[in-house]
Amino acid sequence: MRTYTPKVNELTRDWLVLDAEGLVLGRVATLAASLLRGKHRVFFAPHVDTGDYVIIVNADKVVVTANKAAQNFHHHHSGYPGGLRSTSWQRLIDTDPEKLVYEAVKGMIPKNRLGRAQMEKLFVYASAEHPHAAQQPIKYDTSAIRRG
Repeated sequence: MRTYTPKVNELTRDWLVLDAEGLVLGRVATLAASLLRGKHRVFFAPHVDTGDYVIIVNADKVVVTANKAAQNFHHHHSGYPGGLRSTSWQRLIDTDPEKLVYEAVKGMIPKNRLGRAQMEKLFVYASAEHPHAAQQPIKYDTSAIRRG
C-alpha cells in the first residue's frame, strides 16, 4: 500500500479563532503551532503545509505563570557590535502583547521556508476585535488547555 501525500490543491483551510483570555502563554502557543502546522488533521504530512489560518484574540489578557514576566526577556540584535536589546516580558505584555504571543508561536514552528509559510497564516490581536469577519472564522474550543 502506498503512503498518501496530500496535494496543495486538495486542501481546504479553515479560519479558527483562539481566545487567549485567561490562558497560559505556552499552552496557547503550542495549540496555535499545532493548528498552523495541520497536526490536528487526519492527512497531516510534515513536508506539506496542511494547516489552518489561526486568529488569536485577547493577547493582552494572556497569563504568564510563576515570576516569568519579570525574569524572562525578549532579545533582539541589530546585527551591529553592541546591538543587543533586551525587553522584559512584563514590558512586552504592557506595550506590545501581540509580539510576545507571536514570538512564542514562532519558536514552535520549524525554522525553514515551510515554517515561514505557516507563520503567514497567524494573526494576533490584543483586543477581542479582528478584521477577518469576511472569512467567517470558527471559534475554537480551548477548554482542554484552560487552567484549573
